[in-house]
Amino acid sequence: MKFSMLNPFRWFKKFHAWLEEGMSFKGKVIIAVLLLVITAGSGVVAFRFYDFTQNNPKFCVSCHLMKQAFEAWETSEHKNVNCHECHHLTVPEMNNLLISFVLHRPTRVPERHGKIIVPWRYCLKCHWEKDERYAKAPMINKSNLHAKHVFMEQKECSQCHGYIVHKFTPEERFCVRCHQNKEVHGAGMVGLACLNCHTDRTKDLRPGRKKCLFCHGGEEVRKELIADGSMDVKHYQPGTETVKKAIKINVPSDAPMQFFCYECHKPHKLVRPDWGNCLSCHRNVPEVGKHNLHIQVVGMKCKDCHKPHRWRVTEESAKKDCVKCHEYREPKRFIAS
Repeated sequence: MKFSMLNPFRWFKKFHAWLEEGMSFKGKVIIAVLLLVITAGSGVVAFRFYDFTQNNPKFCVSCHLMKQAFEAWETSEHKNVNCHECHHLTVPEMNNLLISFVLHRPTRVPERHGKIIVPWRYCLKCHWEKDERYAKAPMINKSNLHAKHVFMEQKECSQCHGYIVHKFTPEERFCVRCHQNKEVHGAGMVGLACLNCHTDRTKDLRPGRKKCLFCHGGEEVRKELIADGSMDVKHYQPGTETVKKAIKINVPSDAPMQFFCYECHKPHKLVRPDWGNCLSCHRNVPEVGKHNLHIQVVGMKCKDCHKPHRWRVTEESAKKDCVKCHEYREPKRFIAS
């Protein structure tokens, strides 16, 4: 039986005639079943191949270039999240990757040159809209840190999370990548994580008083902040040694000055204040009582009498401090005279 390959319709017509004339009904059933099995099998294979390429992270590591990224993903917070949940490519983009891999045989992943691989909208599906498949994903809808950077400043999530491949919790000093010249100065504070001080609890993200007292205060403040569970304490809690070495201070609830610590202490410039700066706010103090004598003539510093964080000169403190230079006088007489 010879068929002409030049005319497929003629070939099919002769094949059909051969089936009608030269094959029994049983043979026709067998062929039909075989064709059905082949079709179904091809469909199953095609579906499994599609499912493997689109839903199995092991497909990604079939390219040796992805080994480092795959190993980082396996130990990351997203190890239970499918690659394709975050990485979305169009069909042309996938084909370009395949052609590039086959023809050019690259030895490393091309530089991103600032390109955002995972847009923020995919991150928010889990961390804002609460995808049911990933119910344990931490939410950012009450985070001032994210409100400022994502929604107000339009920063992409991956600029902080994931700029180190598949390391989603940023390293401790990641802020200085954008906030340049904001290194911390001062004994005991050099090298601290940015969020050891800056906090999600305040609207402007600056350290609230209690955040400073996490290291410089008592155990009660630390317990309160840890129980509050803000992101800065959850992920960037100062270490035990850091807390132990920090100078402990007492800030009375009735202290006359209740401003934030950073109004005097400038960790990015000078941690310990220049006590002459007190006069930048208290400009009229030299004209009150004996202040001019003590400041201008004797050359005393404000903190010699007004002890930091307590500030008020009481009868008890005057009996200890004032008598170092002269006989005791009531603090009220100092101001009135």
